[in-house]
Amino acid sequence: MKYKLPIFCGIFSLALIGNAFADRGAFDLERWDNIMSDIRRQATSQNIGVQTIDETLKSPAFIPGIVKSDRNQSEFKLTLEQYLKRTVSTDRIQTGLKKRATYPTLLSRVEHKFGVPRNVILAFWGMESNYGAVKSRYQLTNAFLTLIYEGRRAEFFTKQLLALMKIADKNKLSIRDIHGSWAGAMGHFQFIPTTLAQYGVDGNADGRVDIINSIGDAMFSAGNYLNKLGWAYNEPIIYHVTLPADFNRDLMNGDTKQTLTQWAMMGVMNMDGTPLYPDDTTVGLIADTKTIAEQDLYKTETTNENPDADIAPKPVIHAYLTYPNFYRIKKWNNSSWYAIAIGELADKLK
Repeated sequence: MKYKLPIFCGIFSLALIGNAFADRGAFDLERWDNIMSDIRRQATSQNIGVQTIDETLKSPAFIPGIVKSDRNQSEFKLTLEQYLKRTVSTDRIQTGLKKRATYPTLLSRVEHKFGVPRNVILAFWGMESNYGAVKSRYQLTNAFLTLIYEGRRAEFFTKQLLALMKIADKNKLSIRDIHGSWAGAMGHFQFIPTTLAQYGVDGNADGRVDIINSIGDAMFSAGNYLNKLGWAYNEPIIYHVTLPADFNRDLMNGDTKQTLTQWAMMGVMNMDGTPLYPDDTTVGLIADTKTIAEQDLYKTETTNENPDADIAPKPVIHAYLTYPNFYRIKKWNNSSWYAIAIGELADKLK
């Protein structure tokens, strides 16, 4: 079966397509048609309804801007301090406290059912979509078809599209109305389809799971996901500490785990300068080692340029002890800065 000429979204789309696929030549309509046929074949073999399949493949659009985003993902350059200033902002904290007051019953139900504190659910909600204020831009069927054609991770995005089709079919959702990020994350907690398929929960008892339009479904799904990751209810996420200026930098990446007693013996202290309480709890240690190294280099260069200069002693290093819940967050988003931000925001939303 042949499909209509794809709709190319974006200004000067033909020029963008040429730039995006200069290594492949012109846009390959035959290849595009073959992708559509393959999706139909796979969806049919997986018993996805004909209506959902037809909606998915009706006037499919190729979106050059998504290819550009996929190929030009910027390297993370913010320092930890800059990242926390941006993510754990006063506005985000205040909005989170208002949401806590708005949804006390729903948050309580999630907390009791899944063992995840309400402030943690709020922190994830705030980080992922600014409590639902961030609106998703792309029709997900088109986003996934574009990324399948782009080819870099075609198998992964094919799985996401088929999972989305199954979700729409099962929950009687119009698949063309489902929007998300260019990479396929959707809803209040930005689940990709395969994650939603595994952990989605009907939180408002209407017989379907809709994490975009139902805050109840979104919160229950997030609570279920964190519960399945092993969330420990009474356990901290992070604990802010100070280290001596000469502390071994190789121990600050979160991979080395020791008891609190052992860290204390190495000079790790509370923020007020008092010793850590001796404890056999095993935790890791995280600090912004790149920024610390740059500060060390600056001090060294300054000293070399002016050997007689009166260089002030190095200040103590700020760091975080990282508890098992920290590493569970990294299974949600494999970024230490993200996990620290969740911990900081959750603390502010208690």
